[in-house]
Amino acid sequence: MVNITYKNGVVTASLYGEIDHHIAPQIRGDIDAQCERSRPSRLVLDFGKVGFMDSSGIGLVMGRYRMISLLGGKLEVVNVPPNLQKIFVLSGLENLGVMK
Repeated sequence: MVNITYKNGVVTASLYGEIDHHIAPQIRGDIDAQCERSRPSRLVLDFGKVGFMDSSGIGLVMGRYRMISLLGGKLEVVNVPPNLQKIFVLSGLENLGVMK
């Protein structure tokens, strides 16, 4: 799931557990709702506690990239565990320049 905080123009979504096609829509809705309310300059997706992710996790990141860009903000993806790094690389997400 996700814990979302907002401070000093930054929304941080700390993801945990598994991200699959069952849970991704709820996470997406929670993050989008907070971003629409606060209009942050930066959205940080913290994957530090994610143990598993399927392709819906890639969709989650791509969609948040588009959404935050439309709001005039920037996306950062942080703390991607080694077991998920390969998924990010193969999907091309690292080419967006969002991974820190």
